[in-house]
Amino acid sequence: MIEVRFPGGKKVEAAFGGYCVVTDQPASSGGEGTAPSPFDLFLASIATCAGFYALRFCQERNLDTDGLKVSMETERDATRKKIVQLKITIDLPERFPERYREAILRSVGHCPVKRHLEEPPAIVLTTRTPALEPEFAIA
Repeated sequence: MIEVRFPGGKKVEAAFGGYCVVTDQPASSGGEGTAPSPFDLFLASIATCAGFYALRFCQERNLDTDGLKVSMETERDATRKKIVQLKITIDLPERFPERYREAILRSVGHCPVKRHLEEPPAIVLTTRTPALEPEFAIA
């Protein structure tokens, strides 16, 4: 479970698994700009997941990772105010074997964040109200 807390201003924290991830809004949106926005973290999760799979691919084959880099660019539709394409580029080390070029792409394609975007889960929104404490009565 992820528990979300509100420490003040526009900051929002997510606590889970012994970690705390802090988000904020940029100053232009009323925040202090002290942490990434939730949407920036969403994008970073895609890029870092791809990076992990690229790194693991090389490590499992004892390939040099010096120079390995993953970057991600976004293409936005300004009228819909939405990202319409993510372009993930893997910069390979200088001596990366040609025979593994397609294989590393397939490996990065297994990133579960990417796969969840391709087949998104249902999102169910609910509300709860804390149970009212029984009134204390003296008879």
